[in-house]
Amino acid sequence: MRSAGVAITAVMCGLVSVTHAASSQAPAGAAACSDCHPTSDQAGIPVPRLVGRNPADIVAAMQGFRSGQRQGTIMDRIAKGFSDEEIRAIADWLGAQR
Repeated sequence: MRSAGVAITAVMCGLVSVTHAASSQAPAGAAACSDCHPTSDQAGIPVPRLVGRNPADIVAAMQGFRSGQRQGTIMDRIAKGFSDEEIRAIADWLGAQR
């Protein structure tokens, strides 16, 4: 069952190419983030905005979810589907957005 969850996460988020980090095109995994994370400030939404956030903070949160040190409802499973390089590419891209 666990491998099915990881497979679904991989399909949902796609593979992230490190070469996308510096481009204006979103890495495949980053596009899925806005399904839950708002792209603008919205009152009453408990999921934090990631656009424009410090990439180091995003990386730390993803690593925390992946290791189990940070609790999550779904992010712990999503984070396990990404390598360190993929997480960095997504974080860099999100941090560069305004």
